[in-house]
Amino acid sequence: MTEDFDPEDIVGEEFEDEVDDENLDEIEQNEDENFSVLPASETKPQINQKRTTTPFMTKYEVARVLGTRALQIAMNAPVMVELEGETDALQIAMKELRAQKIPIVIRRYLPDGSYEDWGVDELIIDE
Repeated sequence: MTEDFDPEDIVGEEFEDEVDDENLDEIEQNEDENFSVLPASETKPQINQKRTTTPFMTKYEVARVLGTRALQIAMNAPVMVELEGETDALQIAMKELRAQKIPIVIRRYLPDGSYEDWGVDELIIDE
């Protein structure tokens, strides 16, 4: 064996990707985006409020919601739909999205600084 080999170098490389998952909260709070994903328990429903944005979920919101929900499921969050043998967190998240059972609220920021909160169950998903 050569003296250049250090087992700690390999271990450090294996865990570099896990550090990125820990900074997920910082990524979700990025101010450059026009929307953010919030847990449903953090917001109060906006009953009878006139909204200016369309009720269609954009492809960017779909990607963000699926990624966030898949991460939650991978971290042992309760699943909101009946499983039929699915084990992949992303496939389970897609099934929840189709059933509109994801407990997430999308906050859309408007140019004047205000925002609108939309529940995933309120939005129309164009497939």
